[in-house]
Amino acid sequence: MNTPSLDWSLPYASNRSAVMGRNVVSTSQPLAAQAGLRMLLAGGNAVDAAIAAAMALTVVEPTGCGLGSDGFAIVWDGKELHGLNASGRSPAAWTPEYFEKLGGIPETGWNAVTVPGAVSAWVALSKRLGKLPFAQLAQPAIDYARNGFPVSPTIARLWALGAAKLGTQPGFAECFMPNGRVPQAGEIFRSEAHARTLELIAETEGEAFYRGVIAERIAAHAQANGGAMTMADLAAHQADWVGTIQQRFGDSVIHEIPPNGQGIAALMALGMLDVHGIGKHPLDDVETVHASIEAMKLAFADLHQYNADIDAMPVKPDALLHPDYLRSRAALIDTTRAGDPGYGAPRPGGTVYLAAADASGMMVSFIQSNYMGFGSGVVVPGTGISLQNRGHGFNLTPGHANQVAPRKRPSHTIIPAFAMHADGTPQMAFGVMGGPMQSQGHTQMALRVLRYGQNPQAAADAPRWRVTGGKGVAVEPGFDPAVVAALRARGHEVTVEEGNGVFAFGGAQLVLKNGNSYIAGSDPRKDGHAVAF
Repeated sequence: MNTPSLDWSLPYASNRSAVMGRNVVSTSQPLAAQAGLRMLLAGGNAVDAAIAAAMALTVVEPTGCGLGSDGFAIVWDGKELHGLNASGRSPAAWTPEYFEKLGGIPETGWNAVTVPGAVSAWVALSKRLGKLPFAQLAQPAIDYARNGFPVSPTIARLWALGAAKLGTQPGFAECFMPNGRVPQAGEIFRSEAHARTLELIAETEGEAFYRGVIAERIAAHAQANGGAMTMADLAAHQADWVGTIQQRFGDSVIHEIPPNGQGIAALMALGMLDVHGIGKHPLDDVETVHASIEAMKLAFADLHQYNADIDAMPVKPDALLHPDYLRSRAALIDTTRAGDPGYGAPRPGGTVYLAAADASGMMVSFIQSNYMGFGSGVVVPGTGISLQNRGHGFNLTPGHANQVAPRKRPSHTIIPAFAMHADGTPQMAFGVMGGPMQSQGHTQMALRVLRYGQNPQAAADAPRWRVTGGKGVAVEPGFDPAVVAALRARGHEVTVEEGNGVFAFGGAQLVLKNGNSYIAGSDPRKDGHAVAF
């Protein structure tokens, strides 16, 4: 039988069990999870596992990330929490005037690409917290790229969507459309160019990517295709250890990376819900869902107004998370009607996600992404490097914190999350990939697991909502029709959506600490799973 002719649909509701073990890796693609597991079995720690899985994901899930991704991480090392921001900055030539001549900031092509940061994330994590040699971590990814791997069903579908949109971008077809078409589910895909680049990254611990032969190829391709990125832009990049920002939520404390990431929106929403008294009604009751949606809209209004490179923010995170301010915003939640809020006035002051944990107590929350599927669509010829389109996250509004400027980080969608117990012990590494869905997904996962006590797999399985702007809300088909009707009665403009797009309703991975072991869940909306021993 010809495998690609199989019916890859999944018409029946899943009843997948949570995965348990003393060592665990949870990712959105099974081969990447196995890459992480190999490092744990070789004597590595959770950071080694996360890096190996992340490298492998650039090969086996190119629809969500690539060698030209950005990355962020939160790591509990057994004693303290570390936060890493490895998102890239804009080229030095990027000014408002530069883009006004172009007619705006594009979504595709070289003028959407900021300096890629994921490689620097791998290197920084390995040097500071890893155990195994860096080159060893890259080997599974190199093997998948060189020897090939069968393309999994969800990724095959997203690959076709990406190619339809980006197939004409420089270098895309050469890399991702061999023989003039995208691979189908079950077909073997190989990329020798990707393997060679990974080898160079491994041998030089990332130096070739930012200051060597790879950097030369990136900069030359940019210059040849109307981009502004230079060798100097790449060489100036660094990943920054930035710590975390936090918000109390019941008996837990939720940690996110500080801006430029959107994690602060999840913290604001959860802080408002705490003040509101969430938890009085059943988990999937309209009262709980309505309040959650309204808190999210309030948080998003502030996010879109204030979030940016933290150095450019006139209103700092501590002002947005101040208890008095969150109380004032929570008071705007009308329990009977859908709102369409604007931003407040605090006092100045659409992606792959994975989680790993080991028997020593180390836990990792890690995310990397090309942003919109394949990102900019640009692929550097002969390298397998697909580049993000993070530059599209800037705006051209004069005086706005997120206005484009040279060597600046854009407001960013990708965010890892981490929950601690109030006593300072680790509780859960979690995240939800999927562009604007991410902070909304964090809010829903925290609510389900930490407030209502759902197990991680059930939390990942549960139907989700997503605010879409104004009074708009999208919900998945599995949502209770009675709750949908009740939301509409309150003025919510609800659409039931299959969620087959790039961002859709995201993909969650969760690892919950349970004494001396872990309980993991992996999202059925993706191809992945959790593995443990």
